[in-house]
Amino acid sequence: MLRVTKLTDYATVVLTVLATRQGQVLSAAELAEQSGLEQPTVSKLLKPLAQAGLVEGLRGVHGGYRLSRDAADISLIEIVEAMEGPLAMTECSQHDGHCGIADQCGVRANWRLINDVVADALRGVTLAQMLRPPVPPSPDTTSRRREIAVRVSS
Repeated sequence: MLRVTKLTDYATVVLTVLATRQGQVLSAAELAEQSGLEQPTVSKLLKPLAQAGLVEGLRGVHGGYRLSRDAADISLIEIVEAMEGPLAMTECSQHDGHCGIADQCGVRANWRLINDVVADALRGVTLAQMLRPPVPPSPDTTSRRREIAVRVSS
């Protein structure tokens, strides 16, 4: 099963709290309370988010954290990569991957293509969009699958 880690999921939750209060500075304790997470977990999340430039920390009596830029300018790929590193579906889908069978592997190019499709999908969703409820599918599309055009080399 492919899925993001709990910490990445929680990071998205914390960032949505900050996004709903654009420009406001919130302490780790306030973020924990408003997100429903434990304060040590929130504190753990804030460090990589700040290192990635997604949040900025402000010191002082009224210090805390705020988004470093507008939520519409932060993509999900940035959040995932801040928490987990570069997106790589497989070892060989990384451009500098170290796979022992890369020279004779016939599926490497296809995994890279799939990796790029997933990355593009994450790039296409912003933190601001995560604040909105999902649009329910129309009756016409509930029985149809969503098709993604992907050309796999043979």
